[in-house]
Amino acid sequence: MSNYKSITPQQLPKFAGIKTFMRLPHSRTTEGIDFAIVGIPWDGATSYRSGQRMGPDAIRKLSVTLRPYNLALDVGIFEHCTGVDYGDLTVVPGYIEDTYTKIEEELSPLIENGIIPVSMGGDHSITLPELRVLARYHGPAALIHFDSHTDTNEQYFGKPYYHGSPFRRAVEEKIILPEHSIQVGMRGTVYSKNAYDDSKALGYEVVTMAAIRQMGAQKLIDVIRERVGQSNVFVTFDIDVLDPAYAPGTGTPEVGGWTSGEAIEVIRGLQNLNYVGFDVVEVLPDCDRADLTALTAANIIYEFLSLIALNKKMTNDNEH
Repeated sequence: MSNYKSITPQQLPKFAGIKTFMRLPHSRTTEGIDFAIVGIPWDGATSYRSGQRMGPDAIRKLSVTLRPYNLALDVGIFEHCTGVDYGDLTVVPGYIEDTYTKIEEELSPLIENGIIPVSMGGDHSITLPELRVLARYHGPAALIHFDSHTDTNEQYFGKPYYHGSPFRRAVEEKIILPEHSIQVGMRGTVYSKNAYDDSKALGYEVVTMAAIRQMGAQKLIDVIRERVGQSNVFVTFDIDVLDPAYAPGTGTPEVGGWTSGEAIEVIRGLQNLNYVGFDVVEVLPDCDRADLTALTAANIIYEFLSLIALNKKMTNDNEH
């Protein structure tokens, strides 16, 4: 196994060095790695606050505080898998279709080599090209979508692509499996009683935050696991699924959300699924307080890496 792992504070103090995620090597390699951290600094499709293009940079800076052993899941990330910080993908400011083309082109070498991308947005429109590339090589995936909004709107000022529409486009393009996909955490003020009907009509299961409060974490975990089954799985985590008290740095905050601990509890319950990709989106550093949102996003990504390591550990154990 290649020696792509994070630098420890005993090798170099946390405050020193060029900032990569968890101090991983910055490399565009596709050899000898299981995952790649990918920045996608795009915010040209927002409908309220912008500045999410600075999200990857902020998350990287706060990720230096992370340590490689996940005690709650009893797994050491770099004991079982290796990865790099792949750097930022190319975006074309002001031009979303061109940006989508660049994202698809630059993610393709990772996907075709069986590497799991873990992306940092950027606004939520970036998930659509990620899903396109994954479908090209793996076929359509089940989507686990954590968010306070469904992002299944038809259009915005007559335009099909923005951060409120990617999961309608994904169904239309047949790049996900809606019958195995689930949207989790929806809440906030809406325009009508039928606010979530579009998502349900597209085939998604929708679990509102109110329903989550009633069912509790373990029941939610069971619902998600049953929904995705044995399908390939992509997880997209909009940081605004958290309450703005825990994640103030985001573009469209909604009160009444999860604590960071509640979100992490659910993620930790999603072990041994067939993951093909992850992303965390909508971190907006300009509206953050004490780097709280960036720190939380880094920890969410850490939990994703831990799930990858658990799968790798299980594969290695079965081979022996």
